[in-house]
This record gives sequence, C-alpha cells and structure tokens, in this order.
Amino acid sequence: MRPYTFKQIQTFMEVARQGSVSKAAERLFVTQPAVSMQLRQLEEAFGLALVEPMGRNIQLTAAGQVFLSHATTAMGQFKDLEALMEDYIGLKKGRIDLAVVSTAKYFVPMLLVCFKRQLAGIDVHLQIENRESVLGMLARFEVDLVVMGRAPSHLDCVAESFATNPLGIVAAPNHPLARRKNLNFSALGAHQFVVREEGSGTRAAMQRLFEEHATALNVVMDMPSNETIKQAVMAGMGLSFLSLRTVRHELASGHLALLDVQGLPQINHWFVTHLRSKKLSPAARAFKTFLIEQAGALMDVQA
Repeated sequence: MRPYTFKQIQTFMEVARQGSVSKAAERLFVTQPAVSMQLRQLEEAFGLALVEPMGRNIQLTAAGQVFLSHATTAMGQFKDLEALMEDYIGLKKGRIDLAVVSTAKYFVPMLLVCFKRQLAGIDVHLQIENRESVLGMLARFEVDLVVMGRAPSHLDCVAESFATNPLGIVAAPNHPLARRKNLNFSALGAHQFVVREEGSGTRAAMQRLFEEHATALNVVMDMPSNETIKQAVMAGMGLSFLSLRTVRHELASGHLALLDVQGLPQINHWFVTHLRSKKLSPAARAFKTFLIEQAGALMDVQA
C-alpha cells in the first residue's frame, strides 16, 4: 500500500458529503482538478475504487462506504489528539472549530470580537449553515462546538443555554394585522407566510407552534435566508416567524412591525453544544465558558 495523506482523506470525506466533485471543490476552495487528483491518489494508495460516477454526480463504492465510516471515526480521534496536545500549550494559542445556525450570525461575530479581546492568541474557524447541516458537522466530529436554538435529541450531547432567543410574528407596517391588539393565534391561519427552508431550526419551531395551536400554516414561499425573508415581508408578500434578534434594526426603524399575538413572543434559548464524548481543547473550553458567563449580557446590550 502506498502512502496517503490527511488532506486526501479530508477531500474524500467532503466529496462523499457533497456527492459531487464540483461542490466539494467549492466547499474546499480549490479547483475541481485538484479534488480529482486527491481522490485518484487516495484510490491508488489503496488499489481500490472508492467512488464511481452516477450521472453528473458520484456515489461511494462498497469499499468507499467502509472507508468513510472508519475515516469519520479517525478524524474524531485526530481532533481529540489535537485537544490533548493543546493542554500542554494552555491558552497562549489555539484553534476552535465553531459551527452556528444561520440565525446566530446576527450576534456571534460580536461575541467573537469580545472573546478575542480577552484571548487574542486563539483563532476561530466559523461555519454558518442551517440546523440540519450544523448537526451533521457535529455528528461527524468536524467541529468542537455548535451554537443552535434547540439541543439535538438524537445525539448524546452536552448542551447549555447562554442567552434567550425570543421569536415572534413580523409583518409589513401597513399589513391589516399590524395595528390590531391581542390577536388570537387562530387569526393567523387566514394569512400567508414566508418561511425558512426545510432543515432550519426557525421553521421547525414555527411548525411546532402552529401544531400546538391547531392552526393551519399557509406557506406562500420558503427561502434560505433571513435577509431575503425580511425583504419579502417588507414588500408585502406575507407574514413571517423570526428570531427577534434578527429584526431589531427593522423593528426600531419602523420597516417591520411585530404583531401583538396572544402567547408571543415565544421565549426560547440559545445553546452551546458539543458531543459528550468530545474532549474539548483549552481554547474550546474557554469559549464555552465565555458564552455561558458573558454572552447573554453582551447580547442584551446589543439589543
């Protein structure tokens, strides 16, 4: 068997996740030929085909599926090894791999700035995705910590809340419901909603809320971006259910209105989460402690 590299394994795992060389190249910020070369060299090292074409995409061979399973475990062990070695360094330097759900992008950069002022030697690699993607990264040991609005129930995780996450119904200022007070929740069933895409935590929270009130949710369009949803609501396309931390500027300026609905805003929480089996590095432990002890107050000042 020929030598193979850590980079080749990482490239293979990304191709397996994306099901496409081109998409993997985009995620890795390299060219498609570079990805293809890494795959070819890895296959040559083992003398086995790990992937095979399937139309315009690719799929794993039987050997590739076994390789992916063991590679995922090995990557988690490498992460643990890095954390063990960082114990000898302390907090003079370090790296945190952090994934956050897309709604958290409205406050996480501010928190990172505050954290870096205290521990300037720690680098943070930040990824922003929807809830489904973030949970995938967590399960595959690709990140140290995640920030999300609801702790996962299907993974053995440690999840600690660090701030409130109020969610409410927003509308254009001229919407018929914008001036009404103490609305019954059932009144929302007659109106159209612009919502986040499937896999989003905000959408899941909204669907649970409507189910609890036995009210039909009339979805006119779903979108993968809070910013696009805000523009659609302001244009009069419909109502939306959003974290109020994402619309504070629009509410303050009068570009959006918060509907006065019985039982709302719904007060949820933000959680910092990691796998229970994950050994956190000193840097990751420091950031987790920072979130729990300081983030809530900093976010309330920002609001």
